[in-house]
Amino acid sequence: MPTPRTQATNWAGNVTFGSPRIHRPRTVDELRRLVCESTRIRALGSGHSFNLVADSEHALVRLDGLPPEAVVAERNSTVTVTAGMRYAELVTALDAEGFALANLASLPHISVAGSCATGTHGSGDGLRCLSAAVRAIQLVGPEGDLTWLSRDEDPEVLPGAVVALGALGVVTRLRLDIEPAFRMAQRVRVGVPLEEVAAHVDDVFGAAYSVSLFTDWREEGMVWLKHRTDRAEKGWGGGRPAQRQVHPVPGMAPEPSTEQMGVVGPWYARLPHFRPELEPSAGQELQSEFYVPRGSVEAAFTALRRIGHLVAPVLHVSEVRTVRADDLWLSPAHGRDCVTFHFTWHSDPAAVTRVLTAVEERLLPLGARPHWGKLTTMAAADIIGAYERAADFATLMHGLDPTGKFRNAFVDDLFPRG
Repeated sequence: MPTPRTQATNWAGNVTFGSPRIHRPRTVDELRRLVCESTRIRALGSGHSFNLVADSEHALVRLDGLPPEAVVAERNSTVTVTAGMRYAELVTALDAEGFALANLASLPHISVAGSCATGTHGSGDGLRCLSAAVRAIQLVGPEGDLTWLSRDEDPEVLPGAVVALGALGVVTRLRLDIEPAFRMAQRVRVGVPLEEVAAHVDDVFGAAYSVSLFTDWREEGMVWLKHRTDRAEKGWGGGRPAQRQVHPVPGMAPEPSTEQMGVVGPWYARLPHFRPELEPSAGQELQSEFYVPRGSVEAAFTALRRIGHLVAPVLHVSEVRTVRADDLWLSPAHGRDCVTFHFTWHSDPAAVTRVLTAVEERLLPLGARPHWGKLTTMAAADIIGAYERAADFATLMHGLDPTGKFRNAFVDDLFPRG
């Protein structure tokens, strides 16, 4: 059923979607009819993107009206989930059956399908982006047809169909790899000199299962260490232990943060930074992020420290994480281990654009790729030019959607119509 004719915004409020009506079907059959009858249509996730990747002047459809399902296949170590489910819903259902996802993003408020479509990630030297857990996807095609693509049956296609920016069809279900549930403890070290992190990247980011550095790029930062209790802890101990619970954004109350101080808890309550029932991050904010090849991390640290005096005044906080390479054609971590540099900006677009330009001037020569759902000033041709399989994706897109029903201006800029 359609929502009333009022234009919606994204979570941050910096994007007003162009569609005058957002549909919310209650069944897959209703969704299939909607897609078949639409001239152009795009799927909209939880709205946590900061750019126009999900926008459309035509029909938009949300999938959170479909009945939520999380069906575990223990024999295959997978869970099949409806696309509109948020990770916060999925993880508790999964844990109740004794299973876990290997990785989660910093906030569990985001939808599974939207996260996978944009290559969203967590942190960990051994952990790939969330999209890499996808074993299969179910798509509604342009004629309302329903198709499964899987690694087993379509090994040459699925790597191109997961991080797809919504351009191949409307994803209705995803089958994800799972593993036995595990427990974790989270500790924070504060007053860590940036010079030490840059000089000992492998030691710092290898010190726990999942590691994040928060900083303003002036002198020091704090390191969040998320340990699995079934694995030995490493020996790095820079800075000093935090004496109380903290928030990633300096000066904010710590209650939205997941529990720290070494208290052991379930995987889903430690891997994210934020609790699902409370407002995540800073609230009033903009975001950018860049995936830099691991071999260029020291140069990236040096470059960002040199402009720390420019960055800090418009920054809530910056986060540095690590992501293992994957084989997904449009994943920003395609073919290379990465260190990601994330910026949570104040909600001041003009000031952010000036500083963002300075950041990009320093990171792009190092091979940086921007996050698909966050702000950048890069030209579309320069973005897509960094992806070796871009032409293959364009061919796949034309094959699955020859009339361009699922395209929007964002996709057209990346892949101009022939």
